[in-house]
Amino acid sequence: MTFQVPENGDAVTTDDLRRLTNEVLDMVRNMLRRCVDADVTFVPFDPEAHDAAAVSDDETEIAWTLGHIIVHMTASSEESAALAAELARGVEYHGRSRSETPWATVTTVAQCRARLEESRRIRLASLNMWPDVPDLANTYSPWEGARELGPITRFLGGLRHDANHLDQLRDVIGQARDFRFQQTFRGRLLRRLRRRPPTDVAAPASENAPLPSGTAAP
Repeated sequence: MTFQVPENGDAVTTDDLRRLTNEVLDMVRNMLRRCVDADVTFVPFDPEAHDAAAVSDDETEIAWTLGHIIVHMTASSEESAALAAELARGVEYHGRSRSETPWATVTTVAQCRARLEESRRIRLASLNMWPDVPDLANTYSPWEGARELGPITRFLGGLRHDANHLDQLRDVIGQARDFRFQQTFRGRLLRRLRRRPPTDVAAPASENAPLPSGTAAP
């Protein structure tokens, strides 16, 4: 199942934003159905891990756990939702509006689900702050050279950020499940069988070996 975010926000309504918010959060919840607590803190293999915005140098190159991804993506979309609500009300952009749960404190599947539902409540509530006639002409550029963002496109940016992390979530969950399987009796047995050298390969025939009875020599 894929999650599609509209490229053009011209025809997008607040009802569309509500629907898309529920859709992406439901997708992430479904990914967690077969997860266990150990999956939340499992450190995956990610040779391309790099976070230029890490809070410390020690975290710049670390691979993100499942809990880390969830707190990051929800915080980013909540920031977009909060900024979009201010823009819709005609408030001039005055800086970021970000608060992220420390990822190391999220260690269970229950905490991940709670974070997702809290984020759902925050994002949907932000849409209730929009006036009946939002100020769609109130825009800003997040950095020099970037395109102008208004209320709709700012909110969609958070949803697009969610979408960009879905494959990463799938990969981390898959690695965590594979690791768990490898710790089971069956998983250990399969590893031993794969390491065992083959014993059923026929040895090459010697040039001097006798020919089978009734076989003519070349």
